[in-house]
Amino acid sequence: MNPKPAGLKFLFIVNPGSGNGETDYKVAIQHFFSELQHDFEIYELPKDCSNQQIKARIEEAKTDRVIAVGGDGTLKLVAQCLLNSEMPIGIIPAGSANGMAKELGISVEVDEALETAVNGSPKRIHAVMVNDELCIHLSDIGFNAYIIKKFDDLPQRGMKGYARAAWHALWNHHKMEVTIKIDGEEIRSEASMVVIANATMYGTGVKINPEGSLEDDVFEVILVKNYNILEILKIRFTNLPFNPNSIETFKTDKLVIKSKHRTHFQVDGEYQGKVNTISAHIITDAIRVIV
Repeated sequence: MNPKPAGLKFLFIVNPGSGNGETDYKVAIQHFFSELQHDFEIYELPKDCSNQQIKARIEEAKTDRVIAVGGDGTLKLVAQCLLNSEMPIGIIPAGSANGMAKELGISVEVDEALETAVNGSPKRIHAVMVNDELCIHLSDIGFNAYIIKKFDDLPQRGMKGYARAAWHALWNHHKMEVTIKIDGEEIRSEASMVVIANATMYGTGVKINPEGSLEDDVFEVILVKNYNILEILKIRFTNLPFNPNSIETFKTDKLVIKSKHRTHFQVDGEYQGKVNTISAHIITDAIRVIV
């Protein structure tokens, strides 16, 4: 274990709507810091909070580290405010899936995550701008975005709710006709979904992008031609390569995707509506995350 740095100040940005109600994150933070020689502040996100409000709060706090307490949506809010800055961002995972925390190996146990936030080291990772939305994890059109829309509409949360939404999508989602423009080339295909992947796996654990890295100068585009449940199980439980008849992967630093019909679109687990066109480009060294 690294020695604890002395005299740091931490600003915790807490999404009060995150979590399952079993953990009081404010109490957990206060208890963790009770014997440490650090200062901390807790800022609960108000409803409909703007980036300007969060930026102002960060500047006002004069903090050494900003810690996002919530899911991928909360982390994305903080990342937008600190894009291309030197401020380190920590993560206390408190969302439904916590995809980026899993990607970075950050524990869902509160005390262990706090230990990482205090004693971990910042590292630069890249991000992707997708239709003017910052994507730090995964964005996609088609099948998975439709699942997220159905999940958002359901009263039941957690994995049971997600399974219900996935079952509904499996029977009701239709294939798209897409054109993907990468490096001057056009790929035309039917597709169940197209993933713009900064990270390697979804919060559910499905490793959709095993070739991915948060630290290189490209992102991956995964063209899922057929929603083949055996292929998804294969990438979930084995190290076998994709069947190219079902799934193809491309690497790039920018692209344009066009769909014949408007299709469901999500960024970092947040449903964005229906679109015909997706444009994306890499943002290198976008944020500093504590791991």
